[in-house]
Amino acid sequence: MTASMTTTSKADCGCGCGGTSAWPATFVRPRFFAGQLLTEDDLSLLVEYTTGKTRLHNRTVYGPGVVCGLEVSCDPCGGGAVTVHPGHALDCRGNDIVLSCKEKVDVSALVREQRVSSLGVDCGEPCDGDHGDGQRRYGLYVRYEEMPADPVAPYATEEPCPTPGCVPSRIREGLRFVVKCDDTEDHRYNPGTRLLASVGPLDKYQPVLAMAQRFELYLDPMVTARAMGTRPIAFDFLDAERYTASLEWLRSSIGGEPPTQDVAVAMTENVRGLASAVARYDTHDAAGQQRIREEFGNLAEIATARQVLGTACELLAGTDQEEVWPDPLRRSIAGAVVAETRARVVPDPPAADALLQVRLLAQGTPVSDALQVEFRNDLVAIREWLLGRIDRAPGAADRTLRDLVRTTPIPRLLPAPEPGGDRQLTNVELGQIEEAAAALTAALVRFVTDAACASLNPPCTDCTDTDVLLAHLELDDCDVLRVCSATREQVLPGGSAYGEWLPKLYPLRELAARLCCRPVAVYRPPTLPDDDPVSRPYVSGLLEEWPLTGDLDQMWNLLLTPAPGETPPKALHEQVYIVPSEVTDSLHELSVLRAQIRDLSATVEALHAQLDTAREQVGQVREQLPDRLGQRLDELESAPPPAKEEQEKEASAKKAESQKPPARRTRSASSRTQKPRPGESS
Repeated sequence: MTASMTTTSKADCGCGCGGTSAWPATFVRPRFFAGQLLTEDDLSLLVEYTTGKTRLHNRTVYGPGVVCGLEVSCDPCGGGAVTVHPGHALDCRGNDIVLSCKEKVDVSALVREQRVSSLGVDCGEPCDGDHGDGQRRYGLYVRYEEMPADPVAPYATEEPCPTPGCVPSRIREGLRFVVKCDDTEDHRYNPGTRLLASVGPLDKYQPVLAMAQRFELYLDPMVTARAMGTRPIAFDFLDAERYTASLEWLRSSIGGEPPTQDVAVAMTENVRGLASAVARYDTHDAAGQQRIREEFGNLAEIATARQVLGTACELLAGTDQEEVWPDPLRRSIAGAVVAETRARVVPDPPAADALLQVRLLAQGTPVSDALQVEFRNDLVAIREWLLGRIDRAPGAADRTLRDLVRTTPIPRLLPAPEPGGDRQLTNVELGQIEEAAAALTAALVRFVTDAACASLNPPCTDCTDTDVLLAHLELDDCDVLRVCSATREQVLPGGSAYGEWLPKLYPLRELAARLCCRPVAVYRPPTLPDDDPVSRPYVSGLLEEWPLTGDLDQMWNLLLTPAPGETPPKALHEQVYIVPSEVTDSLHELSVLRAQIRDLSATVEALHAQLDTAREQVGQVREQLPDRLGQRLDELESAPPPAKEEQEKEASAKKAESQKPPARRTRSASSRTQKPRPGESS
């Protein structure tokens, strides 16, 4: 390894490149030995070392707040004074604040001092609003202070500029009481705040999560529909029960009146169940359908079931879908149920094409033209959200995730389909949607898992305000009416930073042991059996609320759901960047161009394959020809093309010949002989 490769700057290594730190140590303690000349620097270093270590432990191990005592009570004589009892507190810099005896505090004087220090601005109304009763609310704080004491005259030294006069020989640690606006800084650590800093605003994350949940419900049926080809799907007793129950419900519920919202929801679910059973029946050949009818006698009225489905779809098509399905994702699924049932199941006999759509409907996961367009848009939305959050999340834990999301191929976007259109879904298109959905949903799980696991490690808090809250005061003019000390920060075992979520710590650690630091989540497609027919489950609950019951969902709820008495996570305020419409249009056009380039590349590869096949056929024909014909074929192939000038002359001659008028026919000499006149001999 060369020297240039081993040379590294501090900017590249931060606190060091492994091994010895590249920056000065935070703590340096003196080392004494016999014969050493001690100076004030050595003794001061010893004091700074011990004091600094004590403050560090107070700040990081215990945290700021009241350790014990320091109760605040109204003065027995009334007025604008309170009494602070002895106690111990720690500020956010780790300083010990000790009050050794009871002290009377003049709050009205502190209020006047506060108004003077803030240039006459009264913090009553601006900080806490107008309560309508003339009362003002403040916070009583205690602040750590150091005061030099015990001055002494130093001995003369050889320094060129000695200190004149006396020099303090002691530092007395003390405190002072202050009154400020009642908006104390909360030093408690809420892991939900860290989680929200990674995932961003919930109103943008929750739609992306819902899109991913819908893809997870569709992934296995998509893989199965592509892999099974023309193989039939098994029809078992569960399908027969669903067929019977859905058919009876639809028969009893179909009437002349438009269905209400609740009835329309239940009708759509029963249409999906009955259409799935009929579609499974349609995947079998005539012999298979005969066997199903013999095994399940109620399927003898399959034609009636198709008519009932057609009537139910007509009723559902006339309802207000936005009112029936407020959620846009389930509204799209409901629309696909009606559209695919009318196109694939209601016709008798059913159409023989569109095998993919029939197999998707047979599993209870229909994909219509409109839903396919929406799937493509959802993939773009998930990908863009992931790229935006990965760049903003504090502390990247998976450096391969961004490249995976960025390089995931997205199927080209399609325009909104025409009403009543029936565009068949191809195997290639379904495969593109399936592969992109599998990659992006797994990436979303990886990102949110890393964010939830990182929130279990509380960071070192910043210390911008060293005052420690003792009590909330309610004043009327200059009189203290009420004192409340219940909500101040209290030092707890493990630190006040942990005290906020200490009750959740044990279940969070248990979930983290099962979830964090595990192999990355990947989508595993289902394995199809070798025998026919293929057994596939019916996707239940597709139109219901999708439950969140996994380990990651439980950790999410623990982190973001406040327990009784717990402060909620701090809201995240991010700057919103509005992308101009010209940029979004350009991005859409770029996506379309990329899709066209992929199609052209596939076409060129197909042409190359056809050209190779043609060359092989020419070689086979050449081997079968006699030697003489083979030599003649070589001469024709190697003959140079005619010169350009000769070709042009021949073309001009042919053109002139074609434009030349036809020649007039002339009589011969014999034909011009006149006939004999009357009276003359011939």
